[in-house]
Amino acid sequence: MSCSSLYDRLKIPNHPMVRKLAKIILKKKTNLCVSADVPTSKELIALIHAVGPYVCMIKTHVDIITDFSKDTINELKSLSNQYEFLIFEDRKFADLGSTVKRQFSQGIYRINSWADFINAHIVVGPGIIDGLRSVSEGQALILIAQMSAAGNLCNENYTKAAVKIAEKNEDFVCGFICTESVTDNKKFLNFVPGVHLSSEGDKLGQQYVSPECAVKKGADIVIVGRGIYSADDMSMAAKQYRDICFRSYSGVSCDDQ
Repeated sequence: MSCSSLYDRLKIPNHPMVRKLAKIILKKKTNLCVSADVPTSKELIALIHAVGPYVCMIKTHVDIITDFSKDTINELKSLSNQYEFLIFEDRKFADLGSTVKRQFSQGIYRINSWADFINAHIVVGPGIIDGLRSVSEGQALILIAQMSAAGNLCNENYTKAAVKIAEKNEDFVCGFICTESVTDNKKFLNFVPGVHLSSEGDKLGQQYVSPECAVKKGADIVIVGRGIYSADDMSMAAKQYRDICFRSYSGVSCDDQ
Protein backbone atom coordinates (compact mmCIF):
# COMPACT_ATOMS: atom_id res chain seq x y z
CA MET A 1 0.00 0.00 0.00
CA SER A 2 1.49 3.35 -1.04
CA CYS A 3 1.25 6.57 0.94
CA SER A 4 -1.52 7.80 -1.34
CA SER A 5 -3.54 4.57 -1.04
CA LEU A 6 -3.05 4.55 2.73
CA TYR A 7 -4.35 8.12 2.82
CA ASP A 8 -7.37 7.06 0.74
CA ARG A 9 -7.97 4.06 3.03
CA LEU A 10 -8.02 6.22 6.14
CA LYS A 11 -10.38 8.78 4.57
CA ILE A 12 -13.19 6.21 4.25
CA PRO A 13 -14.30 5.86 7.92
CA ASN A 14 -16.50 8.80 8.85
CA HIS A 15 -16.51 8.81 12.65
CA PRO A 16 -14.83 12.03 13.92
CA MET A 17 -12.65 10.09 16.36
CA VAL A 18 -11.42 7.81 13.56
CA ARG A 19 -10.60 10.82 11.41
CA LYS A 20 -8.55 12.14 14.33
CA LEU A 21 -6.80 8.78 14.61
CA ALA A 22 -6.10 8.75 10.87
CA LYS A 23 -4.34 12.10 11.10
CA ILE A 24 -2.13 10.76 13.88
CA ILE A 25 -1.31 7.60 11.91
CA LEU A 26 -0.25 9.61 8.87
CA LYS A 27 1.64 12.29 10.83
CA LYS A 28 3.56 9.94 13.15
CA LYS A 29 3.76 7.06 10.64
CA THR A 30 2.51 4.51 13.10
CA ASN A 31 -0.42 2.14 13.34
CA LEU A 32 0.82 0.67 16.63
CA CYS A 33 -1.36 0.46 19.73
CA VAL A 34 0.36 -0.55 22.95
CA SER A 35 -1.69 -2.49 25.47
CA ALA A 36 -0.77 -1.03 28.86
CA ASP A 37 -1.54 -4.05 31.05
CA VAL A 38 0.34 -2.74 34.07
CA PRO A 39 -0.88 -2.66 37.68
CA THR A 40 0.16 0.78 38.95
CA SER A 41 -0.11 4.39 37.84
CA LYS A 42 3.66 4.78 38.07
CA GLU A 43 4.22 1.87 35.68
CA LEU A 44 1.54 3.20 33.32
CA ILE A 45 3.15 6.63 33.14
CA ALA A 46 6.65 5.16 32.70
CA LEU A 47 5.40 2.94 29.89
CA ILE A 48 3.77 5.87 28.10
CA HIS A 49 6.92 7.99 28.31
CA ALA A 50 8.86 5.10 26.78
CA VAL A 51 6.48 4.29 23.92
CA GLY A 52 4.65 7.59 23.37
CA PRO A 53 6.63 8.73 20.33
CA TYR A 54 5.92 5.47 18.50
CA VAL A 55 2.20 4.86 19.01
CA CYS A 56 -1.07 6.13 17.64
CA MET A 57 -3.02 4.67 20.54
CA ILE A 58 -2.63 3.41 24.11
CA LYS A 59 -4.99 0.68 25.28
CA THR A 60 -5.73 0.82 28.99
CA HIS A 61 -7.25 -1.49 31.58
CA VAL A 62 -7.99 1.00 34.35
CA ASP A 63 -9.69 -1.61 36.53
CA ILE A 64 -6.37 -3.40 37.09
CA ILE A 65 -4.57 -0.26 38.32
CA THR A 66 -4.31 -0.73 42.06
CA ASP A 67 -3.74 2.93 42.93
CA PHE A 68 -6.16 4.44 40.41
CA SER A 69 -7.19 8.05 41.07
CA LYS A 70 -8.28 11.15 39.22
CA ASP A 71 -4.59 12.08 39.03
CA THR A 72 -3.97 8.93 36.98
CA ILE A 73 -6.43 10.09 34.36
CA ASN A 74 -5.22 13.68 34.40
CA GLU A 75 -1.67 12.51 33.73
CA LEU A 76 -2.84 10.08 31.06
CA LYS A 77 -4.73 12.82 29.24
CA SER A 78 -1.78 15.18 29.52
CA LEU A 79 0.56 12.59 28.01
CA SER A 80 -1.91 11.83 25.22
CA ASN A 81 -1.65 15.48 24.20
CA GLN A 82 2.12 15.60 24.64
CA TYR A 83 2.82 12.51 22.54
CA GLU A 84 -0.22 12.73 20.24
CA PHE A 85 -1.97 9.43 20.77
CA LEU A 86 -5.56 8.43 21.52
CA ILE A 87 -6.81 6.41 24.48
CA PHE A 88 -8.65 3.12 24.07
CA GLU A 89 -10.16 1.80 27.30
CA ASP A 90 -10.46 -1.96 26.94
CA ARG A 91 -13.48 -2.31 29.23
CA LYS A 92 -15.22 -4.94 27.08
CA PHE A 93 -18.73 -3.88 28.08
CA ALA A 94 -21.07 -6.89 28.01
CA ASP A 95 -24.27 -6.15 29.91
CA LEU A 96 -27.74 -4.71 29.46
CA GLY A 97 -27.99 -1.22 28.02
CA SER A 98 -29.23 0.21 31.32
CA THR A 99 -26.22 -1.27 33.13
CA VAL A 100 -23.48 -0.38 30.66
CA LYS A 101 -24.57 3.26 30.50
CA ARG A 102 -23.79 3.46 34.24
CA GLN A 103 -20.56 1.47 33.91
CA PHE A 104 -19.48 3.87 31.16
CA SER A 105 -20.44 7.16 32.79
CA GLN A 106 -20.51 6.59 36.55
CA GLY A 107 -18.54 4.88 39.31
CA ILE A 108 -14.95 5.68 40.16
CA TYR A 109 -13.69 5.45 36.56
CA ARG A 110 -16.15 7.67 34.64
CA ILE A 111 -14.76 6.30 31.40
CA ASN A 112 -16.83 8.55 29.16
CA SER A 113 -15.04 11.59 30.55
CA TRP A 114 -11.58 10.63 29.24
CA ALA A 115 -11.48 7.67 26.82
CA ASP A 116 -11.48 8.17 23.05
CA PHE A 117 -12.34 4.58 22.11
CA ILE A 118 -14.18 1.84 24.01
CA ASN A 119 -15.19 -1.71 23.11
CA ALA A 120 -18.06 -4.10 23.74
CA HIS A 121 -19.28 -7.65 23.24
CA ILE A 122 -22.59 -8.04 21.40
CA VAL A 123 -23.72 -11.13 23.31
CA VAL A 124 -26.63 -9.18 24.86
CA GLY A 125 -27.78 -7.80 21.52
CA PRO A 126 -28.05 -4.27 20.09
CA GLY A 127 -29.36 -2.73 23.30
CA ILE A 128 -25.79 -2.44 24.53
CA ILE A 129 -25.06 -0.07 21.64
CA ASP A 130 -27.98 2.18 22.58
CA GLY A 131 -26.98 2.22 26.23
CA LEU A 132 -23.39 3.22 25.53
CA ARG A 133 -24.35 5.75 22.86
CA SER A 134 -26.77 7.48 25.24
CA VAL A 135 -23.94 8.65 27.50
CA SER A 136 -21.13 8.87 24.95
CA GLU A 137 -19.17 12.11 24.84
CA GLY A 138 -17.74 11.64 21.35
CA GLN A 139 -16.20 8.21 21.83
CA ALA A 140 -16.03 5.64 19.04
CA LEU A 141 -17.12 2.08 19.80
CA ILE A 142 -15.22 -1.03 18.69
CA LEU A 143 -17.20 -4.27 18.61
CA ILE A 144 -15.52 -7.52 19.59
CA ALA A 145 -16.05 -9.81 16.61
CA GLN A 146 -13.23 -12.28 17.25
CA MET A 147 -10.68 -12.95 20.00
CA SER A 148 -7.12 -14.23 20.03
CA ALA A 149 -7.55 -16.63 22.96
CA ALA A 150 -7.59 -20.36 22.32
CA GLY A 151 -11.04 -21.92 22.69
CA ASN A 152 -12.96 -18.62 22.58
CA LEU A 153 -16.63 -18.81 21.63
CA CYS A 154 -16.69 -16.10 18.97
CA ASN A 155 -17.70 -18.43 16.15
CA GLU A 156 -18.56 -17.49 12.57
CA ASN A 157 -22.22 -16.76 13.34
CA TYR A 158 -21.25 -14.52 16.25
CA THR A 159 -18.83 -12.62 14.05
CA LYS A 160 -21.44 -12.15 11.33
CA ALA A 161 -23.91 -10.86 13.92
CA ALA A 162 -21.35 -8.33 15.16
CA VAL A 163 -20.85 -7.05 11.62
CA LYS A 164 -24.60 -6.69 11.05
CA ILE A 165 -25.02 -4.72 14.27
CA ALA A 166 -22.08 -2.50 13.34
CA GLU A 167 -23.53 -1.75 9.92
CA LYS A 168 -26.75 -0.55 11.54
CA ASN A 169 -24.81 1.74 13.90
CA GLU A 170 -22.14 3.34 11.71
CA ASP A 171 -22.54 6.66 13.52
CA PHE A 172 -21.07 5.11 16.69
CA VAL A 173 -19.34 1.83 15.79
CA CYS A 174 -15.98 2.38 14.08
CA GLY A 175 -14.54 -1.11 13.75
CA PHE A 176 -13.83 -4.52 15.21
CA ILE A 177 -11.54 -6.35 17.54
CA CYS A 178 -10.67 -9.27 15.27
CA THR A 179 -7.94 -11.67 14.24
CA GLU A 180 -8.59 -11.09 10.54
CA SER A 181 -10.73 -8.83 8.39
CA VAL A 182 -14.39 -9.65 9.03
CA THR A 183 -16.07 -7.47 6.39
CA ASP A 184 -15.39 -5.85 3.04
CA ASN A 185 -16.97 -2.63 4.34
CA LYS A 186 -14.03 -0.23 4.47
CA LYS A 187 -15.87 2.15 6.79
CA PHE A 188 -14.74 -0.08 9.65
CA LEU A 189 -11.19 -0.41 10.99
CA ASN A 190 -9.71 -3.72 12.11
CA PHE A 191 -7.99 -3.69 15.51
CA VAL A 192 -5.94 -6.88 15.81
CA PRO A 193 -4.61 -8.02 19.24
CA GLY A 194 -2.37 -10.94 20.15
CA VAL A 195 0.61 -9.67 18.17
CA HIS A 196 4.15 -10.59 19.18
CA LEU A 197 7.46 -11.11 17.39
CA SER A 198 7.63 -14.45 19.20
CA SER A 199 5.24 -17.15 18.02
CA GLU A 200 4.92 -18.60 21.52
CA GLY A 201 1.73 -17.98 23.48
CA ASP A 202 1.22 -18.44 27.20
CA LYS A 203 -0.32 -21.04 29.49
CA LEU A 204 -3.59 -19.12 29.75
CA GLY A 205 -4.73 -19.47 26.16
CA GLN A 206 -3.12 -16.47 24.49
CA GLN A 207 -2.10 -17.11 20.89
CA TYR A 208 0.25 -14.80 19.01
CA VAL A 209 0.74 -13.83 15.40
CA SER A 210 3.57 -11.76 13.97
CA PRO A 211 3.05 -8.07 13.05
CA GLU A 212 3.43 -8.91 9.37
CA CYS A 213 0.84 -11.70 9.62
CA ALA A 214 -1.60 -9.43 11.46
CA VAL A 215 -1.40 -6.80 8.72
CA LYS A 216 -1.65 -9.42 5.98
CA LYS A 217 -4.87 -10.62 7.60
CA GLY A 218 -6.31 -7.11 7.51
CA ALA A 219 -5.10 -5.23 10.59
CA ASP A 220 -5.36 -1.46 10.41
CA ILE A 221 -4.33 -1.06 14.06
CA VAL A 222 -1.87 -3.59 15.50
CA ILE A 223 -2.17 -4.14 19.26
CA VAL A 224 0.97 -5.25 21.13
CA GLY A 225 1.22 -5.82 24.86
CA ARG A 226 3.82 -8.07 26.45
CA GLY A 227 6.18 -7.82 23.49
CA ILE A 228 6.72 -4.20 24.53
CA TYR A 229 5.91 -3.70 28.22
CA SER A 230 7.89 -6.82 29.22
CA ALA A 231 10.92 -5.82 27.14
CA ASP A 232 14.17 -4.75 28.80
CA ASP A 233 14.06 -1.57 26.70
CA MET A 234 10.41 -0.66 26.13
CA SER A 235 11.26 2.33 23.95
CA MET A 236 13.46 0.31 21.61
CA ALA A 237 10.86 -2.46 21.44
CA ALA A 238 8.11 0.03 20.61
CA LYS A 239 10.19 1.54 17.82
CA GLN A 240 10.90 -1.91 16.41
CA TYR A 241 7.23 -2.87 16.41
CA ARG A 242 6.23 0.53 15.02
CA ASP A 243 8.68 0.20 12.13
CA ILE A 244 7.55 -3.32 11.23
CA CYS A 245 3.83 -2.61 11.58
CA PHE A 246 3.81 0.62 9.59
CA ARG A 247 6.08 -0.74 6.85
CA SER A 248 3.81 -3.78 6.53
CA TYR A 249 0.70 -1.57 6.49
CA SER A 250 1.85 1.15 4.16
CA GLY A 251 4.82 -0.26 2.31
CA VAL A 252 6.70 2.87 3.42
CA SER A 253 9.61 3.07 5.83
CA CYS A 254 9.07 5.24 8.88
CA ASP A 255 12.29 7.03 7.93
CA ASP A 256 10.93 8.03 4.50
CA GLN A 257 9.75 11.57 4.15
